[in-house]
Amino acid sequence: MELIRVLIIDDHPLFRQGICWSLGQEKDIEVIGQAENGAEAIKLTETLSPNVVLLDINLPGLNGLEVARVLKRRAPRMGIIVLSIHDDDEQLFNAIKAGAAAYASKEIDPTQLVGMIRDVAHGRYVINESVMSKPHVATRVLNQFRELSNVANNSEDTSSMFAPLTSREIEILDCIARGLSNKEIANQLSISGQTVKNHITSILSKLQVNDRTMAVIHAIQQGWIKLGYDESRESRSRTA
Repeated sequence: MELIRVLIIDDHPLFRQGICWSLGQEKDIEVIGQAENGAEAIKLTETLSPNVVLLDINLPGLNGLEVARVLKRRAPRMGIIVLSIHDDDEQLFNAIKAGAAAYASKEIDPTQLVGMIRDVAHGRYVINESVMSKPHVATRVLNQFRELSNVANNSEDTSSMFAPLTSREIEILDCIARGLSNKEIANQLSISGQTVKNHITSILSKLQVNDRTMAVIHAIQQGWIKLGYDESRESRSRTA
């Protein structure tokens, strides 16, 4: 059995101790080191080569997101789990852009954290579930897709990495984000199941990803999706 090597990065000793105790009960997980700030964390990852890093988003000096970006540049296969006091949508988006494979509140149940560590160690992107389980977050993402598609279609710059999605592909992605199956998408859009499959294949090809939810994640990581809320829209909704 190959051990999952975990590095804990947090500036609160008691919190680190609690994680160590929880993970110490697992035969397939070994805590190989601890760091209390970003600079120390970067040095330790170079010498210890962990499989998974548990990373507090609010570190002194270099914050967790800055540390995550450095770690992913130096060790792309390293799995990063970003931990935060708050379950915040904006921090979730920023964690995705920084290359995190998972994002969780510090109130996470120890059993759930263990499962997340195992998933991330095996290359799974647990953060997909965080995005796609929140309809309002998925809607934000899809609105950005629509804007980007319109801009790209009207632009003469063909060197952009972004391959614009057609209006029909945007509709397909919208349905996927709402959790519809291929059959349900076909019924809603009055097209055949095979046509739905063809559109999904096209979306994945354009965005160079292997599954449907990763299409959204990849777009955020590449910086194609703006992170700011539409303040005017929120203002209108509050006064409506």
